[in-house]
Amino acid sequence: MADDADKPARDYRETVFLPDTSFPMRAGLPQKEPEILARWEAADLYTAVRQARQAQGAPLFVLHDGPPYANGAIHIGHALQKTLKDFVVRSRFALGYDVDYVPGWDCHGLPIEWKIEEDLRAKGRRKDEVSKGEFRALCRTYAEHWIGVQMQGFKRLGVLGDWAHRYATMDYGSEAAIVGEFHKFMMSGQLYRGSKPVMWSPVERTALADAEVEYHDHNSPTVWVKFPVLKGPNDACVVIWTTTPWTIPANRAISFSEKISYGLYEVSAMETDLGFEPWAKAGDRLIVADKLAEDVAKAAKITAWARLDAVDPAGMVCAHPLADFDPYYGFKVPLLEGEHVTDEAGTGFVHTAPGHGQDDYLIWLKRRADLEALGVDPAIPDTVDPDGAYYPHIALFAGLKVLETEGKKSGKFGPANPAVTDKLIEAGNLLARGRTEHAYPHSWRSKAPVIFRNTPQWFIRMDQPIDTPVHGGKTLRQTALAAIAATAFHPEAGRNRIRSMVESRPDWLISRQRAWGAPLAMFVDKTTGQPLLDKAVNDRIIDLIAREGADAWFARPVSDFLGEHDPDAYEKIEDILDVWFDSGSTHAFTLENRDHTRWPADLYLEGSDQHRGWFQSSLLESSGTRGRAPYDAVLTHGFTMDESGEKMSKSKGNVLDPATVIKDSGAEIIRLWVAMVDYSDDQRIGKTILNTTTDAYRKLRNTVRYLLGALAGFETSEAVALEDMPPWSGSSCTGYTNWMVRSARPMTPSCSRTSSAR
Repeated sequence: MADDADKPARDYRETVFLPDTSFPMRAGLPQKEPEILARWEAADLYTAVRQARQAQGAPLFVLHDGPPYANGAIHIGHALQKTLKDFVVRSRFALGYDVDYVPGWDCHGLPIEWKIEEDLRAKGRRKDEVSKGEFRALCRTYAEHWIGVQMQGFKRLGVLGDWAHRYATMDYGSEAAIVGEFHKFMMSGQLYRGSKPVMWSPVERTALADAEVEYHDHNSPTVWVKFPVLKGPNDACVVIWTTTPWTIPANRAISFSEKISYGLYEVSAMETDLGFEPWAKAGDRLIVADKLAEDVAKAAKITAWARLDAVDPAGMVCAHPLADFDPYYGFKVPLLEGEHVTDEAGTGFVHTAPGHGQDDYLIWLKRRADLEALGVDPAIPDTVDPDGAYYPHIALFAGLKVLETEGKKSGKFGPANPAVTDKLIEAGNLLARGRTEHAYPHSWRSKAPVIFRNTPQWFIRMDQPIDTPVHGGKTLRQTALAAIAATAFHPEAGRNRIRSMVESRPDWLISRQRAWGAPLAMFVDKTTGQPLLDKAVNDRIIDLIAREGADAWFARPVSDFLGEHDPDAYEKIEDILDVWFDSGSTHAFTLENRDHTRWPADLYLEGSDQHRGWFQSSLLESSGTRGRAPYDAVLTHGFTMDESGEKMSKSKGNVLDPATVIKDSGAEIIRLWVAMVDYSDDQRIGKTILNTTTDAYRKLRNTVRYLLGALAGFETSEAVALEDMPPWSGSSCTGYTNWMVRSARPMTPSCSRTSSAR
């Protein structure tokens, strides 16, 4: 026994297979990832993989990048989207495809222009004191800076793509292509100039598309206004209700519904001890919807009135409530039947100002014959100028601001509302007033309220048959709806969403009265008002823009474009194109006329908000010029929320900066989070969720580390065909033992999963 005690203890580690790997337990991602990215860039990994696939004759897969806007560092929503796109690129490469993915940027438009204006104001300069050339150069420099910042942010996320050949809508070739796409609409007769009310931002002095407007709660003044009846019940007034008193000077009609019951009511008593005298008085004869009569009486402080008779508003004519003050308001105000009128609120009558509302405008056009029969001028009045002030010809209110556009009160409502209300009181035609909170449209860029304003703009027709071989007499709406039916949507709900939008959308408003963008580069005949349709002129325009950028349109004399045409006979249009037209045209210069790609794309991938944005503008642009969508499939992801499911905003302090996450934990944590969430729905992210993701990464990494360690010493000669591997049978070692014997593998002391993993 003593001799045994003197023997050294045996080291049994040599008899057991233990994991052995140089793969470290700690990732050190913030330090390691930049080294990996540097190797990828040095090897030009994306190009190398593409070339290898092309040499193999691999099938092509095209993912067209929806351009982010070049005006700030990337946010967590960018990180989600670009990572999803990277998953598509890498998985398709792994499946043997040649993948074309060219990252791009949207560079024109109001956000950048607005920022440059702010910078100029901070330096004591006004925009109108700066030449258009200098201003556009400042915008271009700003966009170039943020393209560089965002590109580095996307690369740091590990996104593979053709970064060396990125596209941007402000590149000279891109601007030329965008103008070329615009010319296609012009030459095919789909373009027209119309005067109609559009969403207008006085603060930004430009028209806005629906996609550029967001709704916020706003406390607005409300007025009940009496319109004296000229043709109808004697000594009566029709009562309207509106939240925009400033539009009363633009009133030209009153709308009613044949489905609503109306009555003539005579006031007999008013509330007393109010501390003020109500504007209604005993003996007033008022016409309102029966269903809303009680509400009107309450607002006007009426305690007793009697319904004298039923009223049919058809054929009635009123006077304007300010007619006694100035001959300007001496026109007739007809009552027009309209489907948009309801008895859910107000009085059952809708004050109709065709220059300041879509429904008002449509009913005015629809009843044009009735207007002419009554001797009413069918012209739509211009009431408010681009700065949100009444034009000089507007009696009683000339120059008053609807919205303030300068100084500390910029974006606030001006004196127009109270001034009109005071005049209605003076005229004896204000029945009541109050305030109401409701959703009001605001510019999503400046956050200032917007107004509907009648203004000449350029539109693309949605419902005019297009007589070309591509369209075969179909309208743009019909072609777009057919393209939606032919497209695959992931998830499928996206199809219904974009289809409902296209079915109901008005004509496409494409003009903006700004400086930074691709121009509506065309000339209009001063006599006919029609665009000049001359291919030679168009070719000269596109050639100069391709060589000098869109600045050429604003800087060069018109003779450089018109050639033999008389410059005095034509109006040069200097509006710029809506940025959605820009981004909707990206397929034309990214997928066409490039090597190793094709049109249409296999996939567009963006957030669900793009059903009203890029998905739709691309669909309409391509349908109008090529007769189909520029994509075969659309994949949609949801919005990224904070951990409580709230929308992220700087004011709430719940914004998560991907750069901070990358610095602390590494980009791989963000990528793993993207891989783990249900991207088709809204996702949540925050510190707690990221901690959980980091724990999951550690477990995944340590599992991989063990598997690599268990493969230490493995030789290819030891490989076993998949069909020879036995099914696992729980705690039984029979299958495992038989397999080990057949494959002549060394036996281990245990048949557990751990010891067999080699």
